[in-house]
Amino acid sequence: MKVYLDHAATTPVDKEVLEAMLPFFDEKFGNASSLHAYGREAREALEKSKEEVAKLINADADEIIFTGSGTESDNLAIKGIAFKHGKGHIITSKIEHPAVLETCKYLEKKGFDVTFLPVDEYGLVKPEDVENAIRDDTILISIMHANNEIGTIEPIEEIGEIARKHGILFHTDAVQSAGKIEIDVKKINVDLLSMSSHKIYGPKGVGALYVRRGVKLEPVLHGGGHEKGMRSSTENVAGIVGFAKACEICRRRMHEDADKITRLRDKIIKEVLKIEESYLTGHPTRRLPNNASFYFKGIEGESLVLMLDAKGIATSTGSACSSKKLQASHVLLAIGIRPEDAHGSLRVTLGRENTEEEIDYFLEVLPEVVEELRKISPMWHKK
Repeated sequence: MKVYLDHAATTPVDKEVLEAMLPFFDEKFGNASSLHAYGREAREALEKSKEEVAKLINADADEIIFTGSGTESDNLAIKGIAFKHGKGHIITSKIEHPAVLETCKYLEKKGFDVTFLPVDEYGLVKPEDVENAIRDDTILISIMHANNEIGTIEPIEEIGEIARKHGILFHTDAVQSAGKIEIDVKKINVDLLSMSSHKIYGPKGVGALYVRRGVKLEPVLHGGGHEKGMRSSTENVAGIVGFAKACEICRRRMHEDADKITRLRDKIIKEVLKIEESYLTGHPTRRLPNNASFYFKGIEGESLVLMLDAKGIATSTGSACSSKKLQASHVLLAIGIRPEDAHGSLRVTLGRENTEEEIDYFLEVLPEVVEELRKISPMWHKK
């Protein structure tokens, strides 16, 4: 049996999405900037796609900028605000995705000050810590909506209220949460929000950045002035159409999918924690419906992933974007897990196509693999 349990890394393209995209590779191949009928057809598809993506987060179509990825959306949001101001102070957290962390570290080299806030043992940022970190020269707060490794959902609405009260722009990386849980940009008080197509059954190579009307950014890419001058590059119309269709499907199926996936997730958590010296990471209840993350004492996460893969089960250890790095996950270290234990992490992320039978197979195989690895592990000392 082949079982795919790594949906936080990427998702399969939905068949409806593929069908929506296909005409834009040959019949409707025009450049959306061209004035002729082919171009107008592509432009119309692009504008309709903006409307569909905006609906997913209760935004307006003119507040959506299409990008090439969630990473690019994060870069455009953070660098765009930073370079517009020229100098200042940025607040973020220690458990952000590398697309945010590395961008902030880059800006430190350019003379900006950055505060990296700690989190509690569940990975939650405390709103009072955000407020206490605000300075007179603070220009941006960037806190992720939900963590990509441990699934913890952050108190974004409260942080947004603090940012709004102090007149500071607020960005959230919603790459993992958009399409899985309800998001209303007006309710959560965000000024900028990053999304990615391939996390919600759309194609790779497409992302979006919500920019609240009136917020000014400095472009990161310069050229022909596409996307209202914010993202020069000929638009990937086929990909954008696919992204929009994926958003439409998510709106239609969100509650149905979340109910089914949450039930399977809770079953995984209950059964996995029966394994000796196994621990859940992230918040026990305030977490994404599809995320179950653990660490196991006495074993090495990469070996666990490879042995599960040999049994036909795809999982991950930490984040797919940094899984080839040898150091322990920065997220797990930030929530207080010892480096030797953090190396024994396993992330299981479900999707709408997963079945009860697949989960039963995973739960049958996992304890055997953990036991096998512990037998040969110099780190395992059974009490």
